[in-house]
Amino acid sequence: MTKVKICGLTDVKQVVAAAEAGADYLGLVLASSRRQVSPSKAAEISRAVHRSKPCASVVGVFVNSPAPDVNYIAELCNLDWVQLSGSETWKYCLEIKRPIIKAIRISEVHSSQEIIEYIKKGYRSISKESLISLLDTQIEGTYGGTGQTFNWCLGKEVAAVYPVIVAGGLTPENVGKLINKVHPWGVDVSSGVETSGEKDLLKIQEFISRVKLD
Repeated sequence: MTKVKICGLTDVKQVVAAAEAGADYLGLVLASSRRQVSPSKAAEISRAVHRSKPCASVVGVFVNSPAPDVNYIAELCNLDWVQLSGSETWKYCLEIKRPIIKAIRISEVHSSQEIIEYIKKGYRSISKESLISLLDTQIEGTYGGTGQTFNWCLGKEVAAVYPVIVAGGLTPENVGKLINKVHPWGVDVSSGVETSGEKDLLKIQEFISRVKLD
């Protein structure tokens, strides 16, 4: 069954509703973003999630933060996973004490073999139980939340070798097509389940339903 990550959640109501709808991973942005939450808010949300049933995994999203800061906030907020969405190296990842979701930006110049080799380097030092790669669209000046898709054919070739989460431009309308074409380990959505810049609980429910049906 394809895993679902809903990212950019900002309050307890949203995350509990997403967990109850069947989300497997709930993303809280702790980096600079219009969806950013404070560590204290993230801790509040995390407590609520871990008390709820079914219990989803809480993911904190960071961008190029010092590793000690990431570890401190991850402990403070009792995060299950840390998502690194910047230009962090695999060497940097060794300093992180929580399991890692490593974002990999895909542009038109990348080949599937380049991405596969990059992921292979990560697994040489980080166990497969503690690392999952997330493929997202590379847009200059941003670190995610672009709302734009990348070449799914490339994604399919990478997903055939390694378990990956696919992000970038997914919506309730196109996620079924993505799953049938790429067969990813998981899918990630943020702007695709928003209305006027705010999370839409009906869209979240529809997105999860479409994934679970496929």
